[in-house]
Amino acid sequence: MAEGGDSLSPSWWQRFLDEKKEYWGERLAFLENYRKIYGREKPLPKWSKSDVEEFIDSDPVNGPPLKLAREAAKISAVGSVIGAVSTAGFSWKYSKSPHGALLSLGFGAVVGWTFGQEIASHWFQLYKYDTMAAQLKFFDWWESKTERHS
Repeated sequence: MAEGGDSLSPSWWQRFLDEKKEYWGERLAFLENYRKIYGREKPLPKWSKSDVEEFIDSDPVNGPPLKLAREAAKISAVGSVIGAVSTAGFSWKYSKSPHGALLSLGFGAVVGWTFGQEIASHWFQLYKYDTMAAQLKFFDWWESKTERHS
């Protein structure tokens, strides 16, 4: 083969990998938000409900979306319980299979959570807010508050 015509040369391969890295980096950029929370050397201390309420009261921009997101999570949890119990009960009633009921329980919980989250999202109109930004602002606020008191 000619030196210039080698289609698998390191420069071609490196260009290909760089293009793919850039492509997926753009599409998965939202994962950077999670690194602020989960990629810490020293984890944040636990917070209480009163701490969250204090943030909601102190931040007029990010407080209301955070409050609505917390309410939506409660509705999702109720949907998860309803979905899990109803599908597992239905499965047990008609099959008497423990492993089938257990799988139905898990599947029903996931579907119930998703359905509950969609209902809550539309009920509270969460599509109007950036709830991830509100949660990140809470984490930044909590980090600065705990560092001041340390």
